[in-house]
Amino acid sequence: MINTLQFSVASALTAALLWIGCSVLVIVLPKAMWQMTAHMLHVDLAEVDWAMGWTGVISGLVSWSVLAGLAGAILSALYNKLLK
Repeated sequence: MINTLQFSVASALTAALLWIGCSVLVIVLPKAMWQMTAHMLHVDLAEVDWAMGWTGVISGLVSWSVLAGLAGAILSALYNKLLK
């Protein structure tokens, strides 16, 4: 059995760490990260630039962490049900 609360918190913390790491990379290496984003999305983003300030960093951190926590709760609940 997976402890749903612990798994949810672990999921939220992991998402938060990934978001912070990504945000730092965007601040330190904006052009390289923009090129990587374009390659990952299979689009040409040459005419577009980053538009993320501190509000975006914080709101993304909170929203992705909450969503990851909820996804972790659902995932662990389903896993525990399937074990029975």
